[in-house]
Amino acid sequence: MANLNNKAREERTYDAIVVGSGITGGWAAKELTERGLKTLVLERGGPVRHIADYPTAATDPWQTRYPRGRLPEAELRTKYPMQRRTGYAVTEYTQHFFVRDDENPYSETQRFDWIRGYHVGGRSLTWGRQSYRWSDLDFEANAREGIAVDWPIRYADLAPWYDHVERFIGVSGQAEGLPQLPDGVFQPPMEMNCVEKAFKQRSEARFPERRITIGRAAHLTAPTEEQQALGRGKCMNRNLCMRGCPYGAYFSSNSATLVAAERTGNLQIRPNSIVTTLVHDERTGRASGVRILDAATGQEEEFHAKVIFLCASAIASAWILLNSASSRFPNGFGNGSDQVGRNLMDHHLGVGAGAEVEGFDDKYYSGRRPNGLYIPRFRNLGDAATRRADYLRGFGYQGGAGRPSWERPVDGFGAERKTALTQPGPWMLRLGGFGEILPNPRNRMTLNTAVKDKHGLPTVTFDAAIGDNEKAMRKDMAAAAAEMLEAAGFRNVRPYDGDYALGLGIHEMGTARMGRDPKTSVLNAHNQMHECPNVFITDGAAMTSSACVNPSLTYMALTARAAAFAAEAGRKGDL
Repeated sequence: MANLNNKAREERTYDAIVVGSGITGGWAAKELTERGLKTLVLERGGPVRHIADYPTAATDPWQTRYPRGRLPEAELRTKYPMQRRTGYAVTEYTQHFFVRDDENPYSETQRFDWIRGYHVGGRSLTWGRQSYRWSDLDFEANAREGIAVDWPIRYADLAPWYDHVERFIGVSGQAEGLPQLPDGVFQPPMEMNCVEKAFKQRSEARFPERRITIGRAAHLTAPTEEQQALGRGKCMNRNLCMRGCPYGAYFSSNSATLVAAERTGNLQIRPNSIVTTLVHDERTGRASGVRILDAATGQEEEFHAKVIFLCASAIASAWILLNSASSRFPNGFGNGSDQVGRNLMDHHLGVGAGAEVEGFDDKYYSGRRPNGLYIPRFRNLGDAATRRADYLRGFGYQGGAGRPSWERPVDGFGAERKTALTQPGPWMLRLGGFGEILPNPRNRMTLNTAVKDKHGLPTVTFDAAIGDNEKAMRKDMAAAAAEMLEAAGFRNVRPYDGDYALGLGIHEMGTARMGRDPKTSVLNAHNQMHECPNVFITDGAAMTSSACVNPSLTYMALTARAAAFAAEAGRKGDL
């Protein structure tokens, strides 16, 4: 019997376990397998094969059950009540990539919009693809201002890993030479349309410090040999990205990192595997493995490894830690600092300005570019000219110009109606702000054992909101956007500040932060848990602050760096 037990354990033992298969899980799998580690990826959701499991990628509007793919209101209220209130794009085209709220409930002390996807590839299939580097303005901000704790790394530590990630995923973009937004390894940039070019010229003439550039997006515009060898092709400008890209033109785990990992022969992916707890070995002081609940069979199983990467998302990774309480870790696994679940951050948005544009009615554009304008941060850059007295940190804008409607308000039928349907609507330009949220220990998620999900597992309660700093910033975000549109000579300029609650940016961060001191942080400079060094966390949980740029590129760079460190440390026997 002992021999049988030993054999069974051997069959469930790997060099490394990666929890999650999204943006960071895919990168952990790629880097670990390419370094020779037999790696098991545990994904709580079902399988999604690249191309084969993108059921609506080529669906035309007339092929949907509902007009324009809009789900009936009754279905939204019943299955997606939390996502419905956000106006987010759960449609007939995309609903298979988003969880049902009724089956995966959560609770709120203050509103939190949690938008999830449980399947192989995770939110790498539905992310916005905007890819920006952080700078030392971001990494040094906490220390400079006495906010929270200092990052244990600086830009120089991450710069070569940004290079490594950008070369592999493919980022189209324009070098701008701005210290607050470091340039990267870019493929050719996408082109601005005529109105955007006019806006750039006119607005920068009045506000030269407010640089207007094309977005830096993880879309291939000139695929490399390495990317083509993976089966990836050039972006076709369909802008149907959230359905899954059959060309592999935008970066996802499914089209790139997991493909590379599988080709090593060192990867096994196990879908429908909900990691519920980390297993701690009191004798060694290390994690010996993980316990899972099989979502298909309802059976519990254990898998073992010398190194474990938590890449399940900021909230899900923190949930695993909190759900892994034991006599050694009564407050949650590795939570002696009491920081697990705290300092929950996002990017606040839903604020900016829009305008109508005259003088370009004879012009249109080709295709549906899956990208827009980007205006990098221009406030609080460390000099007197950009300093704001009413708030810390800063924001950027994303947006763009287009002709949003081909349907003029003409009633009836016949030739007049047909003619109206062939004419585009007026040009519009809109700027939406993305602002930094300060880390705050009162902004947190906690384990809720009273409310269970469809598997009978504890859920999460959120208690988080923006503070006075973010509220002051939002006033400036709306006003500055309006200034730029007015400077460009556009008409009917309309500032706006809409309904925002944490989570809507879908950039959850900070629930197991990096730091220098185990008393005030969960992870060290290499994303290792202070209290259990063979467990690494490289998703959004690791973030010590939020900056104001999209964070996914930084997650990927942190993951690649940590995986290289873990592989070398394991080889030396240091784990």
